[in-house]
Amino acid sequence: MRVKPAPDLQVRNPADKQLLPPEGIDVPDDSILWTKILNDGDVVRVDAKAAPAPVVIAAGVAKGDQA
Repeated sequence: MRVKPAPDLQVRNPADKQLLPPEGIDVPDDSILWTKILNDGDVVRVDAKAAPAPVVIAAGVAKGDQA
């Protein structure tokens, strides 16, 4: 699952003591610690659909490159 800090909070990652980035991090779904932090309201789950879709640039042949 992906979690990010709840609004107006700064949350440290217990593993490395660094603040979580605003866009969130991926954590194990079965983590007891992260489930507790989520249930306490310190972080919120990030919906996978809310993430922006990657931009795909189609590779094409330029007009002058045709053989």
